[in-house]
Amino acid sequence: MRVAHHAEVLARFGHALSDPTRSRILLALRDGAAYPGDLADTLGVSRTNLSNHLACLRGCGLVVAVPEGRRTRYELAEPKIAHALGDLLGLALTVDPRACPDAETADCC
Repeated sequence: MRVAHHAEVLARFGHALSDPTRSRILLALRDGAAYPGDLADTLGVSRTNLSNHLACLRGCGLVVAVPEGRRTRYELAEPKIAHALGDLLGLALTVDPRACPDAETADCC
């Protein structure tokens, strides 16, 4: 394993947050560790879909899988991630829909 720094960390965090399901997983784990089945039920997604997103979040270094006997618990990789999410939730953004009129269908904000 290697440690990512600065721009790579931001890119990985941005990639994780770019998907609504991954964002919801991170927010759920911000409240505490959880098991995949419970997360799938809470978020209303299939276990397969959740598993794919958890793999992505693990790959980005944002969550870790903690084996517990026959089960695996997921949690944020470090407390600073919960703090960063809290800081992001506290932002108020002024959105200019004219800057990207196709925002609903195009890959922009």
